[in-house]
Amino acid sequence: MSARPIYTLVNTPAAFRDAAGALALGRGPFAVDTERASSFRYGDRAFLVQVHRRGAGTFLIAPEGHRDAVQQAFAPVLNGAEWIIHAAGEDLRSLAHLGLHPGILFDTELASRIAGFDRPNLAAMVERFVGVELEKGHGHEDWSRTPLPVSWQDYAALDVEYLNELAEALAEYLDANGKLGWAFQEFNHLVRSYSLTPRPKKAWRDMKGLSALRDESGLQVARELWRAREQLGQERDISPGRLLSNRDLVDIARAKPSSPRELARAVGRTNLPPRDAREWLTVVEHALAADPSSWPPRHAPQSNAAPPKSRWERHYPQSWAMLQTCREGIAHRAAELQMQPEVLLAPATLREAVWVAPDTGPAWDTHQAALALQHAGARAWQVGFAAPILADAHGQMVTAV
Repeated sequence: MSARPIYTLVNTPAAFRDAAGALALGRGPFAVDTERASSFRYGDRAFLVQVHRRGAGTFLIAPEGHRDAVQQAFAPVLNGAEWIIHAAGEDLRSLAHLGLHPGILFDTELASRIAGFDRPNLAAMVERFVGVELEKGHGHEDWSRTPLPVSWQDYAALDVEYLNELAEALAEYLDANGKLGWAFQEFNHLVRSYSLTPRPKKAWRDMKGLSALRDESGLQVARELWRAREQLGQERDISPGRLLSNRDLVDIARAKPSSPRELARAVGRTNLPPRDAREWLTVVEHALAADPSSWPPRHAPQSNAAPPKSRWERHYPQSWAMLQTCREGIAHRAAELQMQPEVLLAPATLREAVWVAPDTGPAWDTHQAALALQHAGARAWQVGFAAPILADAHGQMVTAV
């Protein structure tokens, strides 16, 4: 069991400057983590940033109310330096929102998956490589709460205290297995995608459950409810899902209620506050009163992206068969490399590469397959393994046609 960590909580501009000065005098990479409150608050900003550096110690940075001061104090020290993060994606986005960006990244969670471990969570990997059992249990708390309970602070500090040792052990493990270069290609991709690229804007059509709506009027109601929910969530700084869940939103759009009671019945909540029912009903009424020519079409505008499974399988059976052949080949190669297939090549990347393959000959050679994979976003190490698989599968497809 891990001992109680030693750390300093900093939550004022003066304390930020002192902490940044101490971190600057430390040595080696910065171990970094964030705690967010996206299930409670609007957006995905960090309410706590944990930073540990050898020779400097651990600092818990509470940025709310002083976000500009956090950037001013810590960007000169952290930006462009080497960071260690476990499962870096969303952490990098929230840190970028604070103006903080790594130079070199080592993601211990992704390193664990490339290494082939089935349980790449932080507690399991620290216990395996460092021999310390971490106490867990506060990952889903409301981190916007102030003051933070001491037990939460302890939990947050432990998330960075052993990252240096873990990263060093994983780097040795990967190097011994010829995978370290692959890992750094993936880490660089994470930095480009999550730290240096703005977060994609939310879109109402990305909401789950929309396939249950069969007509334009239902989609119109769903879109306007989604917009109203986003606006209200932002105004109140509340997670939109706490105002109205996606399931409730779709149920209302499908029922198109005409009274508060019908709306409450549609979501199956007889205890829905009357004020809330009336507010959402007003949105429904305004949506249906709009000019039908402004309603969204049942299907989103066509793009060059791969179609959904059902349409692909039904309308393009040869291409669908090629995709299945590629999946089998990727799975087989991944097993040989002792990693999960999605680590060797993301399913979305494979779909996009197969989708652009011509239905007739001549068959792709390995170079053409590699170009398709690169265009879909595959990294060089992935292309090296996947391109021959794609080329062979395309040859089978055009021969069968």
